[in-house]
Amino acid sequence: MLGILAALGIAAPTGALAWQPTKPIQLIVGYAPGGGSDVQARAIAAGAQACYGTPLVIINKAGAAGTIAAQEVALASPDGYTLLLGGGSESTSVPAHRKTPYDPRTDFTPIIRLSVGSQFLVVNAKSSYKTARDLVEAAKAKPGQIAHGSSGVGSLAHSLPLLLARQAGVKFKHVPYQGGAPAIQAVLADQLDFTVAAPEEIQGQVEAGILRIVAVASAERNPGYPNVETLREAGYEVLVENMKGWLGPKNLPADVAKFHHDCFRKALSSQPWMDYQKRLTERDGYLNGPDFEADMAKLFKGISAGMSDQK
Repeated sequence: MLGILAALGIAAPTGALAWQPTKPIQLIVGYAPGGGSDVQARAIAAGAQACYGTPLVIINKAGAAGTIAAQEVALASPDGYTLLLGGGSESTSVPAHRKTPYDPRTDFTPIIRLSVGSQFLVVNAKSSYKTARDLVEAAKAKPGQIAHGSSGVGSLAHSLPLLLARQAGVKFKHVPYQGGAPAIQAVLADQLDFTVAAPEEIQGQVEAGILRIVAVASAERNPGYPNVETLREAGYEVLVENMKGWLGPKNLPADVAKFHHDCFRKALSSQPWMDYQKRLTERDGYLNGPDFEADMAKLFKGISAGMSDQK
């Protein structure tokens, strides 16, 4: 796969015709319409449409933390007409928790990373927790009793606290929910000590003063919340970000991958995409296919190591 993708930057041989789509491109999204992944896919598709001579069609295949959609693309023909919006839980986290019907490391051709989404640790604003260290100290005082929510077993929101617990030498209590919103509501109802959430899920509650962000699991502080420290700054070597980009099935021809890469690379400068990024206050997340693959593999390896310690 790396050998194929390395060719993304190599021009086609003299006389060769570059691949061009002749029918609609199916862009598979593993989450429901209106959710964060769906909104992102539609924004980048709107920006990229002018580069394609055929329609870009968003198809939502929600369920099982994105693994249903991932399986469909893994089994698709490598002809360039079926892509997955991947790089998140289905690619880096769920396979570390349980066996999936695909191998995230070998069954896909990473094409381009579009974004890197921050993952915040959030608490009820009325709570005494002000920092990640406060949560860790509470867990030391009450082993296994400090409860966190997640959007489901195997999700990134499940894995992040596992990695933090591994770094800090503590154990948290995991309470899974059917999505991020119910977990946030449980924090507000004082049923959980904390949960993990994305910026778009908590912006309103933070602005209203009912939720507090205590840390972000990114390499850098989120530009929209510059006063929130990273877990690294707090002393914990934990980096968990929700990457999103386009993946094709394995064995995708190099010229096909290059066509998609170049079109979506241009779309990162389009007005629909820039408007989307501005709303989420996220930094540029572009990576080419091989580097995207390497980052996914690194996060998958880290989560797998955390799982081996915490099971």
